[in-house]
Amino acid sequence: MLEQLKEILAKVNRSIDMDAVNEQTRLIEDLALDSLSIMLFAMEIEAAFGFRFTEPVRFETVGDVCAYLENRK
Repeated sequence: MLEQLKEILAKVNRSIDMDAVNEQTRLIEDLALDSLSIMLFAMEIEAAFGFRFTEPVRFETVGDVCAYLENRK
């Protein structure tokens, strides 16, 4: 799951050092994702995993996103 999210993050922001991304990496503080990047990240997740977010979800870290996606299975 982490590798898939890294691929999505690379699409959203090519300047992110993917070697430094792990489950504890914070989306805003560490990766400097702004509101537009967060929206693009969410859209790429929806496309990659074939679903739509139907309610607001607050992700702090890459691990939060992994856990959310794993719990959807």
